Amino acid sequence: MLEISRSEFEALVGDALDGVPAQLQSLITNVVVLVEEESPADERADLLGLYEGIPLTERDTSYSGVLPDRITIYRGPVLRMCGTREEAVDEIRITVVHEIAHHFGIDDDRLHELGYG
Repeated sequence: MLEISRSEFEALVGDALDGVPAQLQSLITNVVVLVEEESPADERADLLGLYEGIPLTERDTSYSGVLPDRITIYRGPVLRMCGTREEAVDEIRITVVHEIAHHFGIDDDRLHELGYG
């Protein structure tokens, strides 16, 4: 398994978030991004990231006073699938963009078509 410390991995997730264009960043609302070691036991063991929340496309005037949506990036699966630091950086970027896209209401099929599957 590739060795990248927790703090460095979190910094790489931050770098990926910083790479999101400013015009899109300004539209991301009520979302927290977390790093966890592994996906929950009830999820796939190879799951790289997970979006939990209400996508922007499903929010209406009754959307208020809710807890933030969660984007979780799973360190263990990313490091197990990547052989080099460069591959990990790329996979983290792809995973972050993939989960942000879910926040914007884009489904997995469309993300696969766009190369973010």
